Order: sequence, then structure tokens, then C-alpha cells
Amino acid sequence: MRWIVRLGLMLCAGAALAAQDCESLATLLLQEATVARAESLPAGDFTLAAGKAIPNLPAFCRVVGVIKPSPDSNIQFEVWMPSSGWNSKFQGVGNGGFAGSINYEQMGAAVAHGYATASTDTGHQGIATDAAWALAHPQKIVDFGYRAIHETAVNAKLVVRTFYGVDPAQSYFSSCSNGGRQALMEAQRYPEDYDGIIAGAPANYWTHLLSNAIWDLLALLGDKDSYIPAKKLPAIQAAALAACDALDGVKDGVIESPAHCRFDPAVLLCAGDETDKCLTAPQVMALKLLYAGGRTSDGKPVFPGYAPGGEAESGGWLPWITGAAPERSLMFTFGTQFFKNMVFDNAWDYHTFNVDRDTQAADQKLASILNATNPDLSRFKERGGKLILYHGWSDAAIAARNTIDYYESVLAKMGKKQAPGFVRLFMAPGMQHCGGGSGPNSFGQIGAGSGNPESDIGAALERWVEKGVAPERIVATKRKGDLDPKSEVVRTRPLCAYPLVAHYTGAGSSDDAANFVCATAKAAISK
Repeated sequence: MRWIVRLGLMLCAGAALAAQDCESLATLLLQEATVARAESLPAGDFTLAAGKAIPNLPAFCRVVGVIKPSPDSNIQFEVWMPSSGWNSKFQGVGNGGFAGSINYEQMGAAVAHGYATASTDTGHQGIATDAAWALAHPQKIVDFGYRAIHETAVNAKLVVRTFYGVDPAQSYFSSCSNGGRQALMEAQRYPEDYDGIIAGAPANYWTHLLSNAIWDLLALLGDKDSYIPAKKLPAIQAAALAACDALDGVKDGVIESPAHCRFDPAVLLCAGDETDKCLTAPQVMALKLLYAGGRTSDGKPVFPGYAPGGEAESGGWLPWITGAAPERSLMFTFGTQFFKNMVFDNAWDYHTFNVDRDTQAADQKLASILNATNPDLSRFKERGGKLILYHGWSDAAIAARNTIDYYESVLAKMGKKQAPGFVRLFMAPGMQHCGGGSGPNSFGQIGAGSGNPESDIGAALERWVEKGVAPERIVATKRKGDLDPKSEVVRTRPLCAYPLVAHYTGAGSSDDAANFVCATAKAAISK
């Protein structure tokens, strides 16, 4: 019955298909939602409640609303639409971590490039590392898991249709981390929402990702001698690079294909007194466990381990895995917040973690709500949808191998010859979580797809959707200042459609993408 009601509301709201002024949207009928405010904003800076401003935005119509699909739901969302110069496209915006806020920055980037756009707090407000809102609120977990992002897409497109008088010609979604999980939720559960989707570093195996976070925590803190302090990370990275740096034919401080790296942490074992340049035997064992990934008592994998090569970089193992001190890492925070507020209760103590029992409990309670692991994308494929996945090999938050595993499950389900017709995967060597790292790490992954499709993943997706040209390689850029798009270019390198990897031709600068070809990993290593 619900879809009939929704269809009726959409037909009534758009029957005349006449564009309306912004303020009149305050009375718009939505699906299980209400509009709290509709206002025309002039060109200039948009100042957030915390005082931070998003500069140089065009004039746009801002619609603020709330969606309540359950008695315990309170999904805040916003829709921004350019007052003029709309490119006829809609861009959905995702969230990181446990969400809790509207992604205004990415909305600003989208509307500045002519897109109508929308974002949601997923049904609660708070910082992205806090899951206290979830305790004893199962419907809020459903909202966070998949419902909010879908309901926002449905209602936002109705707002867009009413404002402009026509539906968006195409709808796109691009996000990373939990946003990558949201992206895959959309492709799997609601394939009609978006024509093209980008899922970066997806946290799609949510229950196992955070079970693995506690596994890793115990690998480091299970006894007092196993903890690896941050001051030893440079020695670990140096040893990994010494073993595998030149796999692509050039020694450049980046491991092109960590899956083919054979690095044994035992080479770091202290021969005499312990120093910052070596590891004790318990630390060597802990490092091996981090690279191996979690295992059940009978040896079955819980989640992939981390790839070697980016341990000491900014945004790497220090914030995510080791922390500045024991129990100070982000994975400690995310893992304990998950089990205390979503799986069990506040009395839960990570010291009591049993990988078999607690992973099973997480799966039984939450896998159907939080995990986006279904490889059957037939409905998305049949309606012409295109999906691009990407992941940084040096990601210290979500092991890169997880995205490869999901991609390969799609190939197995959809067919190895058929699947590349609608889904592609790009691995970024040396890139950390969603960006940063020593490798080329900027390829348009954050923001709207308005650039060159040869070097902008969003533009590559749109060309694929709108013109049928599938991306084979995307040129990534490393700048001296990673967050400054005007900073000096240090290196460019092609990201190749998986399973191909970039290989230096042997001629010209190894910092120029033009001097690399995409080849199979075995062929690249053998040359």
C-alpha cells in the first residue's frame, strides 16, 4: 500500500508540472515528511550553525524538512537547488562514520557546479564517532542503516520536480566510507533511486568491519607487550617498502599492488636491545595479526587484514589503528561504540570479546540492516545503472581487500564477462582512507562530476551513464598540499580498472601518468 500512497502524492504534486517559486515549497506534500522551511538564498557565503562558512555559492533554493517513517524516526534532510543554471541533474550526498549531521560541504560543491542536491543526518544528530543515539532505538538503527538515505532521495527528487517542473534527467550518488556503504545499499535495495553510483572505500560489511576492529584491538592490547607505539611505524613502513616498492617497475615510495607484496614482519625482530627501529617478538606477532585480519576459532576469515606500505603516513595507522596511546585509536572508538550501543549495551567490555560469539551476535541482530554485501545487482543493471567502486590500498580504516572481495562476489554472481558492463573497480596505490597518503590521491572523488572524465571519477561515471563510455583508467594526481587543489603537482599516475595495475614503460618521467600502461599484475611484476 505504501508505494500506492507515494505514487499518488507524486502525481498530485507534479500533475501540473509547472515550476514553482522557492517559498511556495513550504506547503509541499511529501511522503511521510514535512517541509519545515523553504527559502531563496542569494549568491555568496552560506554560514553554518557552528559559524563555519561555505564560500562563493550561487543563489539557490534551500528546502529543510523532516521525514518520519516510524514513530521513533526524526530524519532531518535538506535539498539545495540552483536558482538558475541547473544542469538538470540530481546529486545525492552521503555521510561518514555514524553520521549525525547533514553534509553541507559536499552539498555546497554540488550546487556550485549546477546540481540539485540533498543530504540527511540519517535520523539523529551528533558527532560521527558517537553511536549513543542507537542504544534501545532499533528504528533509528534502521534509519541509519538504509531507510534515511532512500527516503531522502525519494522526497528530494519530488522537491526538485516541483521546483523546476521536470524530473532530473539523471540522478547520481557519490560518497565514501559509511557513505560508500550507503551507496551500495542504494544499488542493492533501491536501484531505482540513482542512475550512477560511486562507492568509495565502502564500510559495507559493517558488522564484520567492527568485529575486526575489536580483534585488532586485542591483537595490540591483549597483553602489555604487544602494543606497537606510533614511534615504530616509520620502521615498519620502511621495511614494507624495501620488500615491495618496485613491483610496478619504479621505486617511488608507493606499493602499486600490495596484494602481490610478500613482506614478513619478522625482518623487524630486534636482534639486541629494543629500539624504535625494531619490534619485539610480541609486537611482531601483533603486526602479523593486523596484516592477516580477524579469524574465527576455526580459522575462517572475519574481515581482511591491512595492506603494507602506508603505516607511518598522516591519516594512517596512528589515528586509526595504534592511536597515540592504548585505547586512543579511532577503531577503538568505532568498535566499542558499535558493540556498546548497537549490539549489546553499555556494560559490554571489549576485554570480554569472543570473536565467534560476538560476531555472530552482531550478524544475527544487525547484518540485515547494516550490511550492504548482496552481490545480486541484477535490478540495478537491468535499469541501466552504472556503479564505480574505488579504494585506497593504504587505507587504515577499512582494509582495501574488502572492496575487492565485494567486487569479485559481484563478478561471480553477475558473470565475469557481463559485470564489467555496469560495474568497475579502481584501486588507488598509496592512498589512505578516501584520500591523502603518499600516492596520487586526487581524482575527483569528493564532489560533483564536473571535470575531465579522464581524471575525474564523477565525470567518468556521468560519461558512462550518459554516453555509454566505460572508464578503463582514471588519472590520479598527487599534489604537494593534498587538500589544496592549486598546490604544485608532484606526480600523476593512472588508476587502472581492476584487476589491471599501472606499470612503468621505462621511458620518460616516472612521475607522469603518460609513461605508464595498464597491465595484469603478473605481467607487470615479471617485466
